[in-house]
Amino acid sequence: MKYWVIVPAAGSSRRMAGSGPPKQYLQLAGRSVIEWAIAPFIELANCERIVVVLAEHDRHWRKQSLARHPKISTATGGAERVDSVRAGLRAIAADVAEDDWVLVHDAARPCLRDTDLSRLIDELADDGVGGLLAAPLVDTLKRADVSDRVQATVPRDALWRALTPQMFRYGLLDRALRAEHGPGAGPTDEAQAVEALGLQPRLVRGDPDNIKITLPEDIERATRLLKSWSAS
Repeated sequence: MKYWVIVPAAGSSRRMAGSGPPKQYLQLAGRSVIEWAIAPFIELANCERIVVVLAEHDRHWRKQSLARHPKISTATGGAERVDSVRAGLRAIAADVAEDDWVLVHDAARPCLRDTDLSRLIDELADDGVGGLLAAPLVDTLKRADVSDRVQATVPRDALWRALTPQMFRYGLLDRALRAEHGPGAGPTDEAQAVEALGLQPRLVRGDPDNIKITLPEDIERATRLLKSWSAS
């Protein structure tokens, strides 16, 4: 079985305050966010290539210690996540087989545990669709009205929070991302694109600490997590 990894890293970090580098290049616990995100895949058996999909004028990637790793190549992404994942698929098209597995992992998720990655691969090994890491919701959910007052309490039964990696066969994922979507209706993740084909990706339970760096306080939380894991 062959595995290919695509890491979309062309985002502009619109929700992060300040004028520093994009969030994937912020430092935490001795490495950049993106290097933590990529690290679990470096030692993945049968990993053919890791494609890091960058913004057109990215000036930060070449400064990373992993930039010259022999397993890693780069591609230029687009304005939206789906554009960057498509660019990653084009980058491997000449070498990948239709039934090879492709794992897509957010560049801003530095807290992926090796055990979660192994569980995802093991549980999907014979799956006909593929799937994603996810965490069941535990908080009470409220739907708000236009005045930010509670309109309703939403039952959380059977609701999960989507994480990454998300893992699908190359042929299926390529077909799903090439499908036409209405204006403003592009998929927000790979699973949604596959769902639009009428298929049901499998949810594989993952650690809820596999957080995505979105706000400044997430850096502090991720730093605490990574330091506690290395100390244990």
